[in-house]
Amino acid sequence: MRCIRILVADRHPVILQGLSAVLEAQRDFKIVARCGDGTTCIEAIRTFQPDITIVGISMPNISGLEVLAIANCESLSTRVVFFATSVEARDLQMLLAAGAYAVVPQDVDLETLVQTLRRVADYRGPLSAEQVVRQEPNAIAERSVTALTDRERQIMRLVSEGLSNKEIGRRLNLTDGTIKVHLHHIFQKLEVGNRTALAAFAMSRNDQSDSSLED
Repeated sequence: MRCIRILVADRHPVILQGLSAVLEAQRDFKIVARCGDGTTCIEAIRTFQPDITIVGISMPNISGLEVLAIANCESLSTRVVFFATSVEARDLQMLLAAGAYAVVPQDVDLETLVQTLRRVADYRGPLSAEQVVRQEPNAIAERSVTALTDRERQIMRLVSEGLSNKEIGRRLNLTDGTIKVHLHHIFQKLEVGNRTALAAFAMSRNDQSDSSLED
């Protein structure tokens, strides 16, 4: 069995220890280092050359994005995966374009996290948008065709463009509360847990429906 060597870096000790413990329970994962700041993370990447580096976006000394940039600039042998509380669609696109192999929200279930890391280790290039933290993608795609209303599909597209609830409300002439209700229904129908997963799903679908629908 192949051993996937992983470095975990996060500014929060609870996340750092908890994530490490969860991954170490997998027979094919080995935690080679744990880091609480960006400077130590870069030094550990140079020393241990992990297959995957899981890093928080906000890190002391050197940010997660700077860790990615340095790793790319020095051609360090690791694949960077971001572990984030939440990521707006525009930031998701930026991180993937910068060379991140995946962006994983912190509320992801264990099975999806493990499978994502295994895909990162095996894949020969960065994961595309539809491969970022998705749950049963084929089933979700099928449900989306029939489950969402035209308005819900429209809101999903605007979320993927990085608009906030207030911006979506102004665009569609709807109240902030109405947008929240629509998003709640969308999350339930697609079985996604947050805006990051919804944005990734919407970008993978590249929905081309008319964006000028009225209520």
